Amino acid sequence: MLGLEYFSFAAKWSPLFLAFMLIVTAGYFLITGPLSNRFKGSEPVSAGRKTLFVFGMLTMYMAQGGPINLLGHTMFSFHMVSMAMSYLMATPLLILGIPVWLWREIDRKNPFKKLAFLTRPIVAAVVFNGLFSFYHIPVIHDFVMLNFWVHRLYYLLLFITSITMWWAIIQPIPEKDKTSGLMKMGFIFLNMVLLTPACALIIFSSEPMYATYSDPNTWAKAMGYCVPGDPSILLEQFGGPSFFGYLEPGIDQRVGGIIMKFFQEIIFASMLAYVFFHWYKRENKEDDPMPTELPVSRINQV
Repeated sequence: MLGLEYFSFAAKWSPLFLAFMLIVTAGYFLITGPLSNRFKGSEPVSAGRKTLFVFGMLTMYMAQGGPINLLGHTMFSFHMVSMAMSYLMATPLLILGIPVWLWREIDRKNPFKKLAFLTRPIVAAVVFNGLFSFYHIPVIHDFVMLNFWVHRLYYLLLFITSITMWWAIIQPIPEKDKTSGLMKMGFIFLNMVLLTPACALIIFSSEPMYATYSDPNTWAKAMGYCVPGDPSILLEQFGGPSFFGYLEPGIDQRVGGIIMKFFQEIIFASMLAYVFFHWYKRENKEDDPMPTELPVSRINQV
């Protein structure tokens, strides 16, 4: 299905990346379990929070190391699924999965406190969405896909900036959450707007923009970084990305843009509802009048 049967187990499942993710997950369970008493203010971590972390790690692995990552090199639509899973789904799950006491410990030992301005809502939104949009300029995208270490470093940078963006919305340390619910809702709207131009450019382009998904030679070279072996053999066997896709490159590109915008709208709309609910609940609680003492006559009646 989708050509996955033509690739080896290593190409589809990235064993080294899988091992790394398993080590990180094991470290999480050690820190939140047997080693938790070494941390100031540690408390038992709920099963729900642990589930969020594991699901976040699984989402990140599937997007960056599993079959979706491989398919993202053959079809632009899967590339966008991978991006949405990595930076709009996995990141908030990981932030929510880490307990508050561990975040406090990380914050106390944070060597980058001078860069705290990057977590300010407007700065975080502009930086993440700017880097994401810049990456999808055709010449930049093809350059990144064709240069292995640039590709790895850029994806790491996107992950870090997605953390700062989500941090401004979620803020897992309660005493540091100084942003009102109304401001958070405005920030979520800002994120939804900032990504729209890039998605619109991709969706409404009259022709394929990315050589990685339309030119066989460029595709084969890019595939050489995620599939072992000589790229020229890939070209001889499959001829190009169109071998794997059921959609022609132009349509595949438009579908990818729609998928990204759909993911963004659904995820941010859900977060918007969550923030609004908690803001409304808190505001109503603060507006409730304090109970007054009953008159003496009423007390006597009772």
